[in-house]
Amino acid sequence: MTRFRPKLLDTLPGYGRATFINDFSAGVTVGVLALPLAMAFAIASGMSPTAGVWTAIVAGFLISAFGGSKVQIGGPTGAFIPIVYAIVADFGVQNLLIATMMSGVMLLGMGAFKLGSMIRFIPVSVVIGFTNGIAVVIFISQIKDFLGLDIENMPGEFFGKMETLLAAMHTIDLPTVAISIASLAVLIAWNHAARQIAWMRRLPGPLAVLLVATAVNALVHLPIDTIGSRFGGIPQELPDIGLPALSLGTLGKLIAPALTIALLGAIESLLSARVADNLIDDRHDPNQELIAQGFANVVAPLFGGFAATGAIARTATNVRSGGHTPIAGMVHALVLLAVVLALAPLASDIPLAALSAIVVMVSVNMGEWHAFAWKDLARYSNQYRLILLGTFFVTVVFDLTLAVELGMLLASLFFIYRMSDLTRIERIPLEDYYGVEALSRSDDTPRIIAYRVFGSLFFGAANKLENLLLMQEGHPDAVILDLEKVINIDTTGLDALQTLHRTLQKRGAQLILCDLNDQPASLVFRSGFQASLGDDNIAANMTEALIRAQQLRGYEPELSYA
Repeated sequence: MTRFRPKLLDTLPGYGRATFINDFSAGVTVGVLALPLAMAFAIASGMSPTAGVWTAIVAGFLISAFGGSKVQIGGPTGAFIPIVYAIVADFGVQNLLIATMMSGVMLLGMGAFKLGSMIRFIPVSVVIGFTNGIAVVIFISQIKDFLGLDIENMPGEFFGKMETLLAAMHTIDLPTVAISIASLAVLIAWNHAARQIAWMRRLPGPLAVLLVATAVNALVHLPIDTIGSRFGGIPQELPDIGLPALSLGTLGKLIAPALTIALLGAIESLLSARVADNLIDDRHDPNQELIAQGFANVVAPLFGGFAATGAIARTATNVRSGGHTPIAGMVHALVLLAVVLALAPLASDIPLAALSAIVVMVSVNMGEWHAFAWKDLARYSNQYRLILLGTFFVTVVFDLTLAVELGMLLASLFFIYRMSDLTRIERIPLEDYYGVEALSRSDDTPRIIAYRVFGSLFFGAANKLENLLLMQEGHPDAVILDLEKVINIDTTGLDALQTLHRTLQKRGAQLILCDLNDQPASLVFRSGFQASLGDDNIAANMTEALIRAQQLRGYEPELSYA
């Protein structure tokens, strides 16, 4: 099991006043950025803005305190929107909290048993496919609030959602559209101007949009939905702490949603940590990071929170703002707590259209749309294109879990096919050892056939070995397999060798192996095949194998050179 050692412990020795000032400044900056995002992501997920804020507070603090990255910032993210919304629609809020806690236990197990590095086995085509798919799903989910459509219940299923949106298009609310477009325009302009104006970088674009839209709505009292009108505002108090109501009848049904949350949380948090590594020239501990994510997702639901993971945008903002240690992430959580306890009543005037515009911007920015350009797709194989586009399509139309499963299945099948294609068997011309004159004699010298195997003898390529004797006419007295170029043999490949050996024995012939590498030799000896084959029939090189083949029939070796 992995060693429990948060990065916080590694940064405390030598921690001084200057570092704390940098961490505090970064924590305040990220805290004010996280406030509008937490509320926007929660509302888009079918939860209350309060749930989003407390997810950012509790999960954000725990991920920083116990994580395996120095600068990772955790909390609710846009990637969870379609998953959380679907779970809420199908099972309700209480069961979402249970599924989140179950995913936390899964993440703890993944980290404890050192599965963090295995997340990197997911191909980049699958990651890009479902990331872009999630971005599209998030964008679609915001159409209702962005346009102010009169829809009471939005279906979680894609086709039902599109049908409902089209049917409600005649209910577009012009004041809501005006605030949405204005908020989106301000956000784009602010982000663009912040690249040239230093003081604007200190105030994150989402917070600027939130402040402007809230001020306008408070002064003009627009007839639009706000946090106060839909949710009754944000309570200026600590939430009730307790376990969500548990129904044993639905516990089994929540395993699949919990696994989806755990899988996506692991992928996104470790991707975010890798981005952070590049920014600060450090190396995170993936297993410790998963343990922290597990703690966060177990504890956050006790405060009414939901799924959380590492947030790439907030992590990058933390680094750019001067954050050096996990203290910055812990400060960010405390800043959010202070805002809730001091300024919660002001949130009642926040327009939902402004929050929707923020989420729309997030969905546009999170997608790697250049990957869909033909000039990029044309550089890769048909298999890559099929995996990427297939994962994207299934994510949008059906389900993220199914999309990842399909993408991994296709990637595995294509990998097996490629490895099988690389595995080949070539005839070795024995003229190099005997000379043409010796081989052309008409006496009864043993008939020896030798082959060199390249690649891996695994279940996808074992049939090439099974069909070996079909390539020859007549019955050889000995078949030599040179395995010097074989890097791996699995149990199916071993079974093919054993089958070849039995077939040759029935014909009165002998199989001889030579030049075994460490892994193939280990399997041959551990399985007992060495005893069945005979020690003398496992040679160190081709010369010894040929000598052994001639001795099988009582002939003296006649090699032209060793």
